Amino acid sequence: MTLSGTNLEHAKVHNRRVVIETIRLHGQLTRAEIARLTHLTPQTVSNITRELEQTGWLQSHQPIRSGRGQPAIPLSIAPDGAYSIGIHLDQGLLTIIVADLAGHALQRCDVSLQSNEPSDILGQVKNILHKLRHSDRFDWQKVLGIGWVMPGPFNVRGISSAGPTTLHGWENININNELETEFGFPVWVANDATAAALGERLYGVATQLHSFVYLFINNGLGAGIYLNGHIYDGCSHNAGEIGHIIVQPQGRLCFCGNQGCLERYLSLQAAYELCQLVGDEATPQQLLRIDDEQLEQWLQVAVCATRQAVNIVECLFDAEAVILGGMIPEPILAKLVNRLAPLPRSVRSRVPDELRVRIGQTGLDAAALGAAALPILLIAQDSNFDRL
Repeated sequence: MTLSGTNLEHAKVHNRRVVIETIRLHGQLTRAEIARLTHLTPQTVSNITRELEQTGWLQSHQPIRSGRGQPAIPLSIAPDGAYSIGIHLDQGLLTIIVADLAGHALQRCDVSLQSNEPSDILGQVKNILHKLRHSDRFDWQKVLGIGWVMPGPFNVRGISSAGPTTLHGWENININNELETEFGFPVWVANDATAAALGERLYGVATQLHSFVYLFINNGLGAGIYLNGHIYDGCSHNAGEIGHIIVQPQGRLCFCGNQGCLERYLSLQAAYELCQLVGDEATPQQLLRIDDEQLEQWLQVAVCATRQAVNIVECLFDAEAVILGGMIPEPILAKLVNRLAPLPRSVRSRVPDELRVRIGQTGLDAAALGAAALPILLIAQDSNFDRL
């Protein structure tokens, strides 16, 4: 589904983003086609595309001749018009991606972390970025900024650094200042589930969806919420902490202090515990190696919890689809999704089950790709874009 623009003068920022996303989704479009798809006036489209061409974000192609009049000139995203860096920090793993405007990962670095100590991780990130500065794969001068994503919630007493599903020690670390001072371009920090939803919207199964919720199954459980063409992250950037919705009163004790939280049944941590994986064995890859009987213990619990989660999300948001993904291995995710039918009744019951719940296509890279997209989308919405 294509976003619609508005012809109100004060909505120029929104319209610019709509034009960029429309071209991204369709590949090549003429100005007339952009106007038809976005419901913007030809003059508005002409002004925005001219601005984007001058900035180097759009490129023109051979004119298309059709009948009388001036030939139409197709436009597309110029991949090398700018670049961005996405950083995904997770338990024991750091992923850094350099992406172009088209979302292609030009360079990638995966680091197994021996420590979650912020100073150690920031030191490794800085070293990697300094090496990337001299890469011949992209022009460092065209880097728009850095998107940094990590598990939430942020700055919530009793939850943000509780238990093995969160990253400890980051509460008072100003990531923006650490990296902006070192490298001189802006940094945006976001929840990993929110970023994963953005990655899936731009490059995965949700490219044609206008509203959806992405369930990010990681050590914990979070949700990225994309409603009416926009990411919703809440007043304190903690929207989507679905893992701490209580679904079983007096149920399993959660690390947040409550009982029966959803992520105590639907998460990698829950899988490790029910499959009796501890220490170094508690990894997503090890879940693929255990016997079916062990995995079955968790699947039976997780299927019930997932059905509850889908029911909650559908009744709250009436979104087009619920997408499942994250750091959980795809073969196990497929087993989980295949067992969900029939889904509980909700406001979406008129839709076939296979359309209500879908498996994400961006896999383990969803959060990193979403992180890399943050500078591109947020700068495109910035009123200072004219001066770039």
